[in-house]
Amino acid sequence: MAEAAMEQCACVERELDKVLQKFLTYGQHCEQSLEELLHYVGQLRAELASAALQGTPLSATLSLVMSQCCRKIKDTVQKLASDHKDIHSSVSRVGKAIDRNFDSEICGVVSDAVWDSREKQQQILQMAIVEHLYQQGMLSVAEELCQESTLNVDLDFKQPFLELNRILEALHEQDLGPALEWAISHRQRLLELNSSLEFKLHRLHFIRLLMGGPEKQLEALSYARHFQPFAQLHQREIQVMMGSLVYLRLGLEKSPYCHLLDNSHWVEICETFTRDACSLLGLSVESPLSVSFASGCVALPVLMNIKAVIEQRQCTGVWSHKDELPIEIELGMKCWYHSVFACPILRQQTSDSNPPIKLICGHVISRDALNKLINGGKLKCPYCPMEQNPADGKRIIF
Repeated sequence: MAEAAMEQCACVERELDKVLQKFLTYGQHCEQSLEELLHYVGQLRAELASAALQGTPLSATLSLVMSQCCRKIKDTVQKLASDHKDIHSSVSRVGKAIDRNFDSEICGVVSDAVWDSREKQQQILQMAIVEHLYQQGMLSVAEELCQESTLNVDLDFKQPFLELNRILEALHEQDLGPALEWAISHRQRLLELNSSLEFKLHRLHFIRLLMGGPEKQLEALSYARHFQPFAQLHQREIQVMMGSLVYLRLGLEKSPYCHLLDNSHWVEICETFTRDACSLLGLSVESPLSVSFASGCVALPVLMNIKAVIEQRQCTGVWSHKDELPIEIELGMKCWYHSVFACPILRQQTSDSNPPIKLICGHVISRDALNKLINGGKLKCPYCPMEQNPADGKRIIF
């Protein structure tokens, strides 16, 4: 089955490659044709301007050249339009390849009964897309979507994303100022997260001073005082940076400390800032839309198989709950966001309506299991002989 799916993907990919190649060829040909045409028209315009300045009437030769120029413009535009139409047909073949190789009835995987109203679905989807756009830094696109969908997003919702993207843009330009200012103002909360963000920002600033050569040596030594609060946790790294000062006159790029100049430090600081800032602001590092899409790609083939089995065996009511799937689907550790407890008695995952209950003896079972084990108003723990009052059980919240 996996090989068949890979072959289906390969068929679509081949069609996509053809389209991309045509786009590339068309773009190059279009640019070259237009440049030649502009050059030709420019020359003709200069000749006409020269004739106008001299006050001479338009010669028969120049009139002929103008007619040829108009014809050439028309032919070039028609040729480019024809080539563009050919690309449209190639793009449509990609759609046909997708329809041919994949099941297009994805919506039929789930019964409509498990979803909210269409209006509620649309609103949730629009909000997820807007949040994704804000998180990706596409602020103008998000604003346009809000206006067109009449979605009201207050400033308190936008503000964390605006601040996050402002600082990230500065880091991409290798400007440490906004990030350092933010890290210092949130120092206490970052320390509670065991974050090394502020230290890494100071380290990068120190390295930039080192790149200035011997002229920046005194300034670098003076700036090194910022490392004092981090001396205990980052002693080894601070020693390395201070040791690099010995090679400042010879040039760090030819020294054992050349790794300090690696551009990967800028990539790392962007990732560190994003992770720690999102933790502080109560945001996920990846947008919910991205996570849902990635999870859906993993879960969809399994759900489609389940759909086929249900239809074949004419089973109804297998999936009627909004908050859970009919079967367990392994999405990998990356998609684990909260603790999960499965009842050891009924072997079912607990939920809000069937929460885990801690017994007096310390064992934990689900509420449904507890209700089933009650006998004569008493409950005997299934793992030890202790008898107890069912009302003494306490709900556990993970």
